[in-house]
Amino acid sequence: MKFTKFPKSPVFPPGHSWKFEQRKDGYESEVTALVRRMLEDESIREDQRLAWERWRNDDSGLKKP
Repeated sequence: MKFTKFPKSPVFPPGHSWKFEQRKDGYESEVTALVRRMLEDESIREDQRLAWERWRNDDSGLKKP
């Protein structure tokens, strides 16, 4: 699969602070809570999905020199 057009990644203003809370029903690290909160934003979710697709389908790292 060839990727030729990439949408712009979301850009947030300097000093942007994510409001997140750790889950109360068990252990959850702050990092996991932050990532969970960030993925609730549709633009970030789509950006990360496309990044994963590009990485997963890139065979350049598999070619021998």
